[in-house]
Amino acid sequence: MNLSQLFIQRPIMTVLVCFAIVLFGAVAFRALPVAALPSVDYPTIQVNAALPGASPETMASTVATPLEREFSTIAGIQQMSSTNSQGSTSITVQFTLDRSIDAAAQDVQAHIASAGGRLPPSMPRPPSYQKVNPAEQAVLYLALSSDSLPLYTVTDYADIMLAQRISMVSGVSRVQVYGEQKYAVRVQLDPDKLAAHNIGIDEVQRAIAASNTNLPTGQLNGEKQAFTIESSGTLAKAADYRPIIVAWRNGTPVRLEQLGNVIDSVDNDKLIAWMNNVRGVILAINRQPGTNTVEVVDNVRRLLPQFQRELPPSVRLSVAFDQSRSIRNSIRDVEFTLLLTVCIVILVIFLFLRNISATLIPGAAVPFSIVGTFAVMYLLGYSLNYLSLMALTLSVGFVVDDAIVMLENIVRHMELGETRMHAAVSAAREIGFTIVSMTISLVAVFIPVLFLGGVVGRLLHEFSVTIVVAILISGFVSLTLTPMLGSRFLKSEHETRHGFLYRALGGGFDLLLRWYEVTLKIALRYSPITLAVAILMLVGTGYLFFTMPTGFIPSQDSGFMFGVTQGPQDISFESMARHHRAIAEVVRADPNVQEVGAFVVGGNQAFFFAGMKPRAERILSVDQIIEELRPKVAAIPGLFTFMQNPPPITVSGQNSASVYQLTLQSASLSEIYTWAPQLA
Repeated sequence: MNLSQLFIQRPIMTVLVCFAIVLFGAVAFRALPVAALPSVDYPTIQVNAALPGASPETMASTVATPLEREFSTIAGIQQMSSTNSQGSTSITVQFTLDRSIDAAAQDVQAHIASAGGRLPPSMPRPPSYQKVNPAEQAVLYLALSSDSLPLYTVTDYADIMLAQRISMVSGVSRVQVYGEQKYAVRVQLDPDKLAAHNIGIDEVQRAIAASNTNLPTGQLNGEKQAFTIESSGTLAKAADYRPIIVAWRNGTPVRLEQLGNVIDSVDNDKLIAWMNNVRGVILAINRQPGTNTVEVVDNVRRLLPQFQRELPPSVRLSVAFDQSRSIRNSIRDVEFTLLLTVCIVILVIFLFLRNISATLIPGAAVPFSIVGTFAVMYLLGYSLNYLSLMALTLSVGFVVDDAIVMLENIVRHMELGETRMHAAVSAAREIGFTIVSMTISLVAVFIPVLFLGGVVGRLLHEFSVTIVVAILISGFVSLTLTPMLGSRFLKSEHETRHGFLYRALGGGFDLLLRWYEVTLKIALRYSPITLAVAILMLVGTGYLFFTMPTGFIPSQDSGFMFGVTQGPQDISFESMARHHRAIAEVVRADPNVQEVGAFVVGGNQAFFFAGMKPRAERILSVDQIIEELRPKVAAIPGLFTFMQNPPPITVSGQNSASVYQLTLQSASLSEIYTWAPQLA
């Protein structure tokens, strides 16, 4: 007894087994996470250190070098780079794909502690690390603004209420707050008044520190009760600082307000952010490498209603950009394509077989194979992404072949006069080995893909496994469900009455067959010409293969654009902010753009991002919009503007203002400073 005969003779068991496959697949489909691509992020960790006042050269020699020497002994490092600026150092450590991000973080933390003895003792705090790729764009931008409250109050809500809560969400690596204005009291001293009272600035500093303390006061203990004395020595606003006595001159106190202006301000007034030309605070939420973008965004969005209830009515909270929207829309498009492909395949089968029952029998192999694949994808921890759904779309043509071969052999035996049951058993016995060999041969095609390494191997691994599982399930269905259905529902030729459509399609197929016969005779008669055409096609294919443009992944329209503006080295903050705001307004005026967020973080660089209108409401793609905006932003003098469509996969761990980046390396810093301008 062969395998097919067992299932043919036990139809209830066959139906239950197949429906169990469909049930598990349907349940798994609802639980599968959604992503743009399989997880291929390099485990990347960024280490930050600060030494206020130190030059970039000092930061490189005293901070970056000891840390890099320690990190170089960690196993699995693929690339390490550091960026040193005035008072700060940022080191990016990129590990190989086989390293766990959590284990790598523990190694980095241990080596930071080991390097502590060789770091400058004047550092205000030890180096910190974050599990984030600095070159990767944020997955969610939130904007916070108010028309009545000062910005430092809005910053407190953003930093304390939102950022800390969001940082605890699973999959979130960090929350960056752009345009934050933390409250501070500024003392603007007048040098002439200091000289007139013979007071040094160090005396002013000591007086302020001594007057602003928060120390425990003590306790009062009695026979029956004990009291804790609470006395706050913290000064909260500028009015509290003005009466501070700095020094005594000729028996008269010299107060702080006599030496200059004491005002309520912010600790860093060289930060600014706009959202659609409105001052505010922008929160950029980054995900950890290897996590699911859609899942992280969903987890954060669940907190937004609670934030809305806790924030005062005068504070507006809005979603500036959501990267998961484009992913969801793209996945829906691919799912629709998959469903349309299934319908077209079944329609083609019907056009050739011209029999509903004969069409549904091989057509059933398609949904059973695809839905059953979802269960295996869930068990393997895969996601619904472009490549896995593309694999299912391609497998539709494969999974139906085995069932058609089985059905055709059953019909052939029925045409020889056998009953449906006997024809199904005989056909399955004859064709079973052929179906197994066809299935294995198709699977063998994708086996080499499973052993690919690097990013390409990680990308195509889900693709190959998904299509292999679909083919294997289709082979099982073709050996079990297809012959069982054929033994019950197929009708012989003399039992079927054919209508006009059946005869018309048959006549069309006959014409097609005769046309093929004529062309085949011509090709055989002029075989040298046929061979020459085949050779020319082969040569042309080779030529196109070597001359076609190549790339890693095609540019995708995610509805998002990121831009960097760069000014001269000596540009002031006010000039930088004014020019950058003008560029943001040019971008916002484009009819394809819906939202624009811009922020200046000091220095001669500033950033902006633009969220596009839905694809149905605009004609141009993101790349075309960038090409259209380039001459417009170039018309604003004083700044260089670099705009880019962020790639779906960020392989590098280095920030770059543009799509391409050149790196100069030398043992001598002076040589780099000499040749970099010449190269530019």
